[in-house]
Amino acid sequence: MDFNSIDLILHLDTYLNLLVNDYGVWIYAILFLVIFCETGLVVTPFLPGDSLLFIAGAICAGGGMDPVLLGGLLMLAAVAGDSTNYVIGRTAGERLFRNPQSKIFRRDYLRRTHEFYDLHGGKTVTLARFLPILRTFAPFVAGMAKMPYPRFAFFSVIGTVAWVGGLVTLGYFFGNVPFIKQNLSLLVIGIIVLSLLPMAIGLLRHRLRPSAPYSER
Repeated sequence: MDFNSIDLILHLDTYLNLLVNDYGVWIYAILFLVIFCETGLVVTPFLPGDSLLFIAGAICAGGGMDPVLLGGLLMLAAVAGDSTNYVIGRTAGERLFRNPQSKIFRRDYLRRTHEFYDLHGGKTVTLARFLPILRTFAPFVAGMAKMPYPRFAFFSVIGTVAWVGGLVTLGYFFGNVPFIKQNLSLLVIGIIVLSLLPMAIGLLRHRLRPSAPYSER
């Protein structure tokens, strides 16, 4: 693979408009493969995600692709990628922790991961969709932590619909607005912060609430 091919893969979002013209309907298969790999393989977290979905939505608005077909295919790709990554983590992840003398893959780390996913696995799987790199590793860790698959799949689908549907729709309606195009990452982070705000406020109120006095014995 030459330098130009690597640059094309790493900056697929930049070249997407040209690829639509060059490959026609095959662009759906290309985008399906990219989203599947970005979410399904722990070795490909560098592939474009948020910006690719946003720009694809903008191209749909110009008639280059069908938004319903694109959204459906990319949701399927993301869910399939998540499930593949989960299975890899469940079958191969725990092998990393078999050596009790390991200083890096310590058994207590695995135990804490199990405990964390028991408590926060659902929102982790959902919100990780909007965070580059984390969305590649969260399904793997969920599998390694033995999060029940039906529960994992439920939150994976919720996150996928919000991520793919939200960004493709945002690109479709606002893809040509310069401010949004230039600040997409900040916009995604802002959405995550707003979604976590009620939970953070509730946690803060719980922490600040005075402890009830002990009843006299």
